Amino acid sequence: MPRFFYIARDKFGMKKTGFEDASSQEEAVGRLQAKGLIVVNVNPEFKEEIGLKPDVAAKSKFRPRHYRVTSDDLTLFCRQFSTLLGAGVTVLQSLNIISQQVSSRKLFVIIKDLQKVMEAGSSLHEAMAKHPEVFSDLWVNLVESGEASGNLAVVLNRLASYLERISAFRKKIISSLIYPVILMCAAVFALLFLTIKIIPTFAQVFQGFNMTLPFLTRVLIGISGFIRKFIFLIIAFIGLSFFIFKKYIATKNGRFQYEAFKFSLPVFGEFFRILVVERFSSEMATLLESGVPILYSLDITEHSVGNLVIGEVIRKVKEDVREGRSLSQPLEKSGFFEPMAVQMVAIGEEIGELSNMFKKLDTFYQDYIATFLERFTSLFEPFMLIFIGLVVGVMVIGMFLPIFQISQIRG
Repeated sequence: MPRFFYIARDKFGMKKTGFEDASSQEEAVGRLQAKGLIVVNVNPEFKEEIGLKPDVAAKSKFRPRHYRVTSDDLTLFCRQFSTLLGAGVTVLQSLNIISQQVSSRKLFVIIKDLQKVMEAGSSLHEAMAKHPEVFSDLWVNLVESGEASGNLAVVLNRLASYLERISAFRKKIISSLIYPVILMCAAVFALLFLTIKIIPTFAQVFQGFNMTLPFLTRVLIGISGFIRKFIFLIIAFIGLSFFIFKKYIATKNGRFQYEAFKFSLPVFGEFFRILVVERFSSEMATLLESGVPILYSLDITEHSVGNLVIGEVIRKVKEDVREGRSLSQPLEKSGFFEPMAVQMVAIGEEIGELSNMFKKLDTFYQDYIATFLERFTSLFEPFMLIFIGLVVGVMVIGMFLPIFQISQIRG
């Protein structure tokens, strides 16, 4: 008769592990429940890849394609996990199947470690908490909520949908910014080429004439000579400045000041603020929809929203909510959230649809950001073209003024 390895808890919450003889997995679960145990996981003692015969599984030569764990890797992992659990596959079997399909070597190793830790008696969220560089607080707490409620497949499905929305939104932003970045880089390289190569060529020609060059020409030649002479020092200075800046914003105080500065910028400050509010709304919608209590949800978003300024705002909001105030009151008092957002949260609290209201806010802010980027891109192109045209025009005029003088003298 087959043997099944089980992880369970007794009525006092103590963890129990061992083996149970049964003809099927369902029978093993029934026998354990008859003993008064709460079954966490049951797996055959001999583990083989589902859907593959033992000899085929042994011969499979799975090779992950890259090392790091990307957002797409995590999204696919979560979607596959929720699908397998929803189909009735156990957690350990699901992890085993997914491990043979991931593209990331690092994620492959982590999934194998999850299996190992769970087989030793830990729960899934406890195993995930050992890898904070991959599984954030949002992951760990949502999985814990799903395990506690017995709806892990449903919670993972919501998390997968959240990750898919975030991934699609991020790709949309990147796609909107690709053209402006390419245009700016092309402009910089064109101006450097004119400054380093073309202007010195004209300068050598002008040296053969005994004449006083126009002021604009002398300025352009001076700038070109300075850049050519100190090009490596300029590059080193830019690199060092960037390095110091990265080190500074890596500190808590430096990062807080940098984020506060971004929010104070004209036009773009509002855009950066909406970006973090959108992420806050998206995470709150996912957490509340998954049954996580509001205080716990605020605590998770405080650390996972990725911005110290709004993190401090959320911390103060959380303290007010803990004292018995409604969520909308401290949101309004913070001054960080728009009146429209505050009103929608207040309505959501009144009708008991707070998660849906946060979801509507998330959709609204995503549309706002997409529209802003679309307008920015459409305005950036003509602005850059005009700017490049003016700079190149000034360079051309500066280089041709001496030629006009020479032609007048000879005429």
